[in-house]
Amino acid sequence: MANVTDLQSKYSKLAQEYSKLRAQNQVLKKAVVDEQTASCSMKDELKQKEQSLRKVEQEMDSLSFRNQQLTKRVELLQEELLLSESKNKKSKNKGDSPSQVSLQTQSVFDEDLQKKIQENERLHIQFYEADEQYRRQEAQLRARLDQLEKESEEHQAVVDALNHKYTDAIEKLQNDKALLEVKGQTLEREAKDCRIRTEECQQQLKKYQSEVSSQLKHSSSVIQEKVPFNDTQLSDYNSLNVPLHNRRHQLKARDVVAQALGFVQGLVSALLNFHSYTEQRVHIYPLDSSIEAISPVNLKFSQYLHENASYLRPLEEDLLQLHHSITEDGITALETMAKLLDFSRSFSSYCSFLQKILPYQLKSLEEDCEASLCTAALASKNRQLQKDMKKLTAVFQKLKSYVALLALPSVCSEVMCQSSANAVFTQMSVCLHGLHDAATELSQHYSQKVSLEQDLPTVTQKFRTTNECLLSSLASLTNSCGKMATFFSNSLDFLASCPGYSPRGGFLNPLQADAMMDNKRRAASYMSSLRKVRSESVPYREALANRHVLTSSTESREGLMQQVAQSQEKMSRLEQEKEHWLLEAQLGQVRLQKEIQRIAQLEAQIAAGHPEETHGAADGPDPECADAPEPVQDSSLIGMLTITPCSESAADQESREHLIKHHYMSRVSELTAQLQMCDSKAVHFHAECRAVAKRLAMAEKSRETLTEELKLAHQNITRLQDELSTTKRSYEDQLSMMSDHLCSMNDTLSKQRDEIDTLKLASKGNSKKNKSR
Repeated sequence: MANVTDLQSKYSKLAQEYSKLRAQNQVLKKAVVDEQTASCSMKDELKQKEQSLRKVEQEMDSLSFRNQQLTKRVELLQEELLLSESKNKKSKNKGDSPSQVSLQTQSVFDEDLQKKIQENERLHIQFYEADEQYRRQEAQLRARLDQLEKESEEHQAVVDALNHKYTDAIEKLQNDKALLEVKGQTLEREAKDCRIRTEECQQQLKKYQSEVSSQLKHSSSVIQEKVPFNDTQLSDYNSLNVPLHNRRHQLKARDVVAQALGFVQGLVSALLNFHSYTEQRVHIYPLDSSIEAISPVNLKFSQYLHENASYLRPLEEDLLQLHHSITEDGITALETMAKLLDFSRSFSSYCSFLQKILPYQLKSLEEDCEASLCTAALASKNRQLQKDMKKLTAVFQKLKSYVALLALPSVCSEVMCQSSANAVFTQMSVCLHGLHDAATELSQHYSQKVSLEQDLPTVTQKFRTTNECLLSSLASLTNSCGKMATFFSNSLDFLASCPGYSPRGGFLNPLQADAMMDNKRRAASYMSSLRKVRSESVPYREALANRHVLTSSTESREGLMQQVAQSQEKMSRLEQEKEHWLLEAQLGQVRLQKEIQRIAQLEAQIAAGHPEETHGAADGPDPECADAPEPVQDSSLIGMLTITPCSESAADQESREHLIKHHYMSRVSELTAQLQMCDSKAVHFHAECRAVAKRLAMAEKSRETLTEELKLAHQNITRLQDELSTTKRSYEDQLSMMSDHLCSMNDTLSKQRDEIDTLKLASKGNSKKNKSR
């Protein structure tokens, strides 16, 4: 029912938000419509202004044309004036009447010209003013039009985004509504089932109550009649009773230790990665060990760092053994946790390891500062890292002392009381928070140092990857420390609580309670062993017969297994030989074809090269002659053949050719066998080399692809995080702006409604006064 109420409240909140957003959407739509009408009106005004500009331009053209006509007329008048002056000079001796007439006409022309010049100047001034005013208006209207278009586009984008958002919200609300309806139906069914079960349980409860009451009456009557004395009031006797077992406390303790084991495993893995990547970095920077020898300090530091697993792995193993030692039927307290002492020893050895490598680490950072490429900012970061490493080692030393104090009661139970243990747990929680702060500062300063080292000119790709791995290990170390600190703070109440193992009428310390529970387990196992039914025995003679059968069957089975193994080995060897000879047969077929062609060529060469010798031998002396001719040696690339020239018949010639052919065939077979052997070895080696080369190429490609994928994944993660933060900020800003706008619009609407209501009331009052008059 609580889930239903929560879902109903969430649904009501979503409905209210949807109504608010819908009102905001309507306001935005109205604003967009208003802006669109305003832009349309501005466009109309712009068109009208353009028409007026065209009219003014036409008037300007007409005025310029009129001005040209006037200038031409003035020129004509000036020419006439000059002509008239020349005529006047010629006719000086004439009377006064024509000179007066010419003077009058000249004054009229002068006045007319002056008027036209003034009118032209006035028209020029008007045209210039009209042109300037038109340009100003046009610029203002264009700027206003651009602004209105931008505003309309922004409003349209906002409206589209809100429509998309509202549609998504509506779909989500509809889906939530459907899910709530389905969940409501299931809850109703479960409620019906629960009602039925409660009725059944009530009936069973009544039945059990009646049975228990009858048993109680019977047992009380038996106790009153049979028990001669009651020893519950004596504390000495009560201390011998078996204490009550708090199973819930045991399960909680096991759960807490399991969670602590998970956090310690994360811390151990982070520290292992940190030490390993630090060792790798020491071999790369400031001197690369593959090129030149590193300093003795860094060499010793890397040797010590190589031993980190031998100090960190026992922490995880000892805590795992502690978790296995906590069972449901045992008693968990500081006095009974003997495995905690092993964990304390392992932790103290790791702290001594940190204390041992601290001077070398500080000296290594000093060598980084003394490098030639080290800047002032990088040196300051190295000094900060020195302080951080000192602080981290000091925090681990504090933790070592607190863990040792917690492990003391398992050796001597009278060392620590409950209040002292509570104080140790509290201080340990504070120390874990300090460890988280120190790891956070170390990670921040190291990231700043890595960002400065990326700009160095001698930075290699291996050094960059090592720095990235170091930063990731420090980030996991910070997360693990933070989780451990929060977990320990949340578990302080449970750790400070006393389990209170006590029998009826007394109180026991945990060691006595553990001893009693151990005796109880032994008694229970002894009783179960007594109740166990023994298996039936076998007669002696039958057992001897069965033994002979078993030994013979085992011997025969072992022999058969050996035969099967030998036959399997023989089959595998034969299969290998079969594959080998199949390959040799294929190669032999190819070589045989080549050798047949070569033999045919050799036979053709022999037949073409020795016809004269055969004819000469045929025409020689008789084979019965006493003088033996000297032998002739025939040498070639294949071998050497000794020929004894003598008188031969046709049969001797055939035998001679047969011997030559047989010699050449034997020599060719030997050479083909050697060639086949060499070719088979070469093919085998070539196949192996190709396979190894392919594997190497595939491994290189896979390594490159994996590194590229890792880089892309890191880039995508950072990009998505940035986009998420920017979109989140923009959405929050838009929502705040829209809510403020909606509030202002609601205020204006309420003011307008109030004004309308007041105006209505005033109009009603005026109408009533007019009627009364």
